[in-house]
Amino acid sequence: MEDVLAVYQRPRDLDLPLVCLDESSKQLLTETRNFIPMTRGRVARHDYEYQRNGTANLFMVFAPLEGWRHVKVTDRRTAIDYAHMLREISDKHFPGAKKIVLVQDNLNTHKPASLYEAFPPEEARRLVERFEWHYTPKHGSWLDMAESELGVLSKQCLDRRIPDKAALAREIAAWVKHRNKHHAKANWQFTTADARVKLKHLYPTF
Repeated sequence: MEDVLAVYQRPRDLDLPLVCLDESSKQLLTETRNFIPMTRGRVARHDYEYQRNGTANLFMVFAPLEGWRHVKVTDRRTAIDYAHMLREISDKHFPGAKKIVLVQDNLNTHKPASLYEAFPPEEARRLVERFEWHYTPKHGSWLDMAESELGVLSKQCLDRRIPDKAALAREIAAWVKHRNKHHAKANWQFTTADARVKLKHLYPTF
């Protein structure tokens, strides 16, 4: 925990950008009946019935000090998908960085080994060295700012029925464009000093 909190206290450095990564899934739901659109004095009304249309995975990439985020919609959340997401972060979004400071949770695919599953050893090693790896503790995924950003996405954009992956990607792209245009940043206040007081029960007693 203190490792992640120390990372969040570093000053902004364009050569060492801070990037938080997290994943979530979205259930795709299709309406089985036409909804009644809203009118003056009445909200739109949807029938309670719906049809399940599978799920999609969301990779949230959030650079809190830059006020920038990117969301990639994928069919799955395997180690291979994760490895390709890291390569995209490295070579497409932050190609000029000397090293990318990566904060993520302890999901079993969030390991350098996933890169070796996806790429030849030379490419995997190149990508491993492109990142400075930091993990939130077990049961401490709330320390990952990308998780908070996923919460904002869920409330502002995804709290409704979305029928398919294409529609989901369009809606998310519009949300991302708006957030990035306004450089929406995270107002992180929790520090190591706070942790040692508020989470005192987690520390050993001497």
